[in-house]
Amino acid sequence: MGLEGGRVTLADAANLHTFVDAAHFIANNTGFLATKALEQLALSGAALGIALAVALPLGVLLGHFHRGSTIAIGASIVGRGLPSLVLIAAFLTVLGIGFINNMVALAVLGSGPLLTNSYDGVERVDRDAVEAARGMGMTGWQVLRGVELPLAIPLIFTGIRVAAVTIVATAPIAAIAGGGGLGDIIVNQASYRLSGVLGASICVMLLSALVFVALTGVQIAVTPRGVRRTSVVGEPQRREL
Repeated sequence: MGLEGGRVTLADAANLHTFVDAAHFIANNTGFLATKALEQLALSGAALGIALAVALPLGVLLGHFHRGSTIAIGASIVGRGLPSLVLIAAFLTVLGIGFINNMVALAVLGSGPLLTNSYDGVERVDRDAVEAARGMGMTGWQVLRGVELPLAIPLIFTGIRVAAVTIVATAPIAAIAGGGGLGDIIVNQASYRLSGVLGASICVMLLSALVFVALTGVQIAVTPRGVRRTSVVGEPQRREL
């Protein structure tokens, strides 16, 4: 905090008071905030599920056949470059206000890192390991399932974590189009005041962190032990595109 002659400035005192009020808001509205957090998780989970169902298989297949790098990289650039509000507004004309519109918009945002990382993870698997498997008489499907996917798990899960955290952290914006969740508090300062907006924002950060930690634990659990040794806390040596 800033000091003037050993005294705390009025601005610092006001900032501290705001955070104290936010902490009081969280403490006094835990049930309400928990309900809103569950709404946000439901929306985010549905969006992530759609993104996984579409982008993950496509990325894995493109990586397996070593084709479509332009599609994977382009999807990542588009996914990161499109503003969330633009996507939500674009789907309003087709899907209207509510859960479905926001779910689809958030799914588009999460598809970029999923497609890019699943493609990169499978495409960069050691070719010697793949050729050895084929030399043993394994079919293309068996090579994909038994060799490429296990070795690609760290990078694939990096994409899943990036997509999940991006969706959860962006979901509050959906409140402007009837998406619900913690965003209902953040966009309504007139009713909940600055303490409520800040308190809900802190809850969004905590929720994103919990999702990240949970998915890291899942990754460690499903990654083969030999592959796990090449990672640090589940992070692959290759970076996301």
